[in-house]
Amino acid sequence: MKLATLPGSTRDGRLVVVSRDLKTAVDATGIAATMLEAIENWSTVEQPLRELSDKLNAGQVTGSFAFDTAQALAPLPRCHQFIDASAFLNHGDIMERAFNLTVKKDPNAPILVQRQSDDFMGPCVDYPFPSEADNCDFEGEFAAILDDTPMGCTPAQAMSHIKLITILNDVSMRAHLFRELSMGFGFILAKPATVFAAVAVTPDELGAAWRDGRIHLDLTVTRNGEHFGHPNGGQMDFPFGNIISHIAYNRNLKAGAILGTGTVSNKNWHEVGSACLAERRALDILEFGEVRTDFLRFGEKLRFEVFGEDGQSVFGAIEQTMVEFKR
Repeated sequence: MKLATLPGSTRDGRLVVVSRDLKTAVDATGIAATMLEAIENWSTVEQPLRELSDKLNAGQVTGSFAFDTAQALAPLPRCHQFIDASAFLNHGDIMERAFNLTVKKDPNAPILVQRQSDDFMGPCVDYPFPSEADNCDFEGEFAAILDDTPMGCTPAQAMSHIKLITILNDVSMRAHLFRELSMGFGFILAKPATVFAAVAVTPDELGAAWRDGRIHLDLTVTRNGEHFGHPNGGQMDFPFGNIISHIAYNRNLKAGAILGTGTVSNKNWHEVGSACLAERRALDILEFGEVRTDFLRFGEKLRFEVFGEDGQSVFGAIEQTMVEFKR
């Protein structure tokens, strides 16, 4: 089942069910007004949403319309909590080697940071930022959306609370990052609004690619129409269930909480490339002894997309142009 959020009467938009090929959609507000309402009442609304999805895919529903990802908001335009991980250790290893960093690590859990969750951006809006001197970067990630997840849950139990999967671009302003890290606590200026794909899908939509708590699909990234990388989610060192269980050790996670994987990064980067400029710049140093990759400038275009085993786009593409913020 595939779900999306279109503009509605509130800032949370309105819920629609999207066809498997992403070509059509149907209003689902008679079942749940918004994506958050659906997640909060998943045990009640899942079956009627699936029945509506089956009818839509079979061409048997009335009131369907053409689905346009450019009109979509983020699946959850806002939520109560967004936690980002660094679940691909290869990414951190590359950064540490290139920049001689010393990072304290816990072998049982990835680095985690609580993030801004009140202003998520849709997949096709221009992305404004104040200055090219901020060293604007992108980070392609997978993400899980949870329903109510109880404190003390095991990794296996945690997996049952993953209701939807999507992708995101975790925009980063590298000029501010190390300064804020050195000050302690979390990021503020280094991590502005996050961009999400139009569609969030139930894990079963991924088929055999959803196994061992990981998404075994490539995340394809292009910059200005040129291929930048297609690392695979299967090399995630910490599976989703383990991360969620770790977070829930001493707290409940409320419905709508989002967990990002951190930059998708593979050990065979020579073949698959990267999903992040900082990683590519670090690889420049390791390979050539100098940085050869620039940070983003105004006017540049990015695209992030995942294709399923059937060759179809799973979440729709994030397509954005970076623009200068004007007061």
